[in-house]
Amino acid sequence: MASGACDVCGKTTQFGRHIRHTHGGRWERKATKKSRTFRPNVHKHRIFIGGSSLRVNICTRCLKTLVKSA
Repeated sequence: MASGACDVCGKTTQFGRHIRHTHGGRWERKATKKSRTFRPNVHKHRIFIGGSSLRVNICTRCLKTLVKSA
């Protein structure tokens, strides 16, 4: 898996929160909120453009769109 961003759409790592399932109860049992990251599913792939091959980091969503349009 390639690291970083998608060269086609520019999708990068996004940040969010993980909240525990149990929310009720006393203050000691309050649901914890932890930070987490959402990383795009980026792969190194070879694409043919104008007869020459180009190696790019592409996310699977862009790859699916590329296959559907070809």
